[in-house]
Parts: sequence; structure tokens; C-alpha cells
Amino acid sequence: MVTLSRAGRRRSIITLVVVCQSTQGLIFGGLALFLPLIRSDLGLSFTQAGTLAAVTNLVYALMQVPSGYLADRFTPRRLFLTGLLGTNLLAALFTVLTSYEALLLNQALSGFFRALVFAPGLLLMTQQFPSGRRATAMGLYVVGGFSSNILLSSLGPLLVRPLGWQPLFVLFAAGGLLACALYWWAGAGDSPAAQGGVRVRDLPALLRHPIMWLTGVIQFARLAVAQGFTFWLPTYLVVDRGQSLAAAGLVAALGSAVTAPANFLGGYVSDRVGRPLLIIGGSLAGLTAGLTLLTYVPGMLGVLLVVALVSVFVQVYFGPLFAVPLEVLGAQRAGLISGFGNFCANLGSFAFVYALGAVKDATGSFRIGFLSLAALCLVALAATWLARPLLRHPA
Repeated sequence: MVTLSRAGRRRSIITLVVVCQSTQGLIFGGLALFLPLIRSDLGLSFTQAGTLAAVTNLVYALMQVPSGYLADRFTPRRLFLTGLLGTNLLAALFTVLTSYEALLLNQALSGFFRALVFAPGLLLMTQQFPSGRRATAMGLYVVGGFSSNILLSSLGPLLVRPLGWQPLFVLFAAGGLLACALYWWAGAGDSPAAQGGVRVRDLPALLRHPIMWLTGVIQFARLAVAQGFTFWLPTYLVVDRGQSLAAAGLVAALGSAVTAPANFLGGYVSDRVGRPLLIIGGSLAGLTAGLTLLTYVPGMLGVLLVVALVSVFVQVYFGPLFAVPLEVLGAQRAGLISGFGNFCANLGSFAFVYALGAVKDATGSFRIGFLSLAALCLVALAATWLARPLLRHPA
């Protein structure tokens, strides 16, 4: 039996956590990429299709604080494995459902189990890094999801023609269960519960600090943009720009290929220069410009350039944003703090993934929806400015 060195064990834990987290990217990304086919096969309107994504994000959002609390109080590895198991089994079940009501229930349950993955996994990852590299760890945590989307967007349109979207979802679920089994078998990363007795009533005390609400506003905008843009981009390209599903998949792959390294780089640079709000503010300014231009640029070359611009900034501030409230309030309640931040983020995702579909149905165009996302980025930019003095004077 091979015994790993301490450094080798650390690398294996990091790799397994990233791979397990990335399986969710295949499932949610597959729903977005194959949405034109799913809508056609199941007879769904744009609003109904948007509701499928919205309901999973709503339940996911509502579970963030409970999940963060449980991750602080109990060992995060058990929650992480439970969430992965439920998410992948529900993805396989999604392929055999035909009624809209059953699909909604499936996605609501999926949101519950996905919530058990995020905060516990984030803690498992940050435990492998020193405190001065928190933003790097948090950025690396979600890189796998974008890397898997590159594979999905590149090969998915080629495979869906001969196989259909249902077998591909079963394949994604099988891969996720295999990754889950490997992590369980390795027995890696099981850490003790947080010391000091984390309590639910700690949350109101945390919420009295303005940094929680200012970063909450930015989180709301972050995932509203990230999910709204990535979920509806393939459909926008097919319906409004007249592209084939294969072409839309390649554009989505380009976006993920740009986002994956940018996500890690944002956390790394933030830790090195010690100015997370600069990374956050610069990203929001870039997103405002890109989302404003998206529906106005002529030709596919212009669209590709704008997609690349948005993809650079859409998640580059993920690590710095989650690190900021921990710098101000301390890391003793990291699960609760991160859970609240992700709760706000997923409220944004819920609202705008649904809204973009409803606006498309009402106006026949995605333009108003994307311009609304640009306006939301300006609001988040103002919140970033207001957070500056708080970061200089931690609690």
C-alpha cells in the first residue's frame, strides 16, 4: 500500500474536492446547453424552462444558511458526500420524468442536495490553505465546474445528436457518483467540527455588521449575472442570433475556457496584492460594459468578443468576495458567513434566471434582460465603494 507524503495527501484532497464539485457543473450546465432540446421534447415555454432553473436556485438559496451552520457545527465531509449523492441521483431521475410538475419537484430536491455541497466543500478546500491564501482556495474551488463546462460545451452538441440528452444526463450522473465514491473511499479531508460552539443565534449578531449586507448585495449581483448569462446564452445564440446548437456550444465552451483560469487568477492576485475590493470593483465595471454591449454588437465576431469579455470578469471576483467578510469578521463562523453570502447570491440567480425567460416571452427579445443585469452590476459597484472603510477597520 502506497503511503502519501503530507504534501501528496494535501494535493489529493484538493483534487478530489475540485473533481467532486465539478460534477455539478456538468449537470446544471447540461440543463442550460440542452434547454432548446428539452423545451422541444417536453413542450415547455420559455417561462416554464426558466422556472425549472429558478426553483432549484430558490431552494438552494434557502438552504445556504442551514448548510453553512451544519458545516460549522459538524464535520463538513459527511454533508459534502450526502449532497453529491443526492444531486447525481436526481440528475439521473430527471431523464425519465415527463410532467412539468414532476420536473419542478425534481429540481427543487436537487437544489436541496446541491446546497449540502457548497459551504461544506468550501470549508474542506480552505482547510488545505493558510489563512493568507483564502481567496486563492475559494477561487480554485469552483475552477472544476468551469473546466467541466468546457468539455460539456465542446463535446455535448456532438454527442447529443446520436445519443439524445437523456443518456448524456445519465452519463453525467454516473461520473458524479464515481467521483463521490472515490472521495469516500479515500477517506480524505474529514475535519473536526468548529471549536467554540457555533450557534444559530450567532447569525443575527453577524447580520448587524454592514459588511454582511454590502457583500450580500454584491453576491446577489454576482450570481444573477453568472447564472443568468451562462444559463440563457446558448438559447440566446440559437433563438435571437440564429446559430446552431453546435455553434452555441462552442461559444459557451469559449466562455468557460476563459472563466476557469480567470477565476483562480482573481483569488491569487487578490491574496498577493491584498486589495480584494479592487478586483471586485474592476470585475463589476467590466461586466457592466459587456452586458450592455451584448445585444447591440453586429455579427458573431462582435458577440464572441463580448462573450469573452463577460467571461473574463463573471467569476474572477468569486474568491475575493467570499474572503472579504471573513477578513472583517474573522473565520470562526466561516460556514455561517459564507452560507449567508451564497444565500444572497442564489436569490439573485433565482430572480434573474426566471426573469430573463419571462422577459423573452413578454418582449420577444433578451435585450431588456441583459441590460437589467448591467444595471444590477452598477448597484453592486456602489456597494463595493461603500465597503472600503469597513475593510480598513475589521471588527
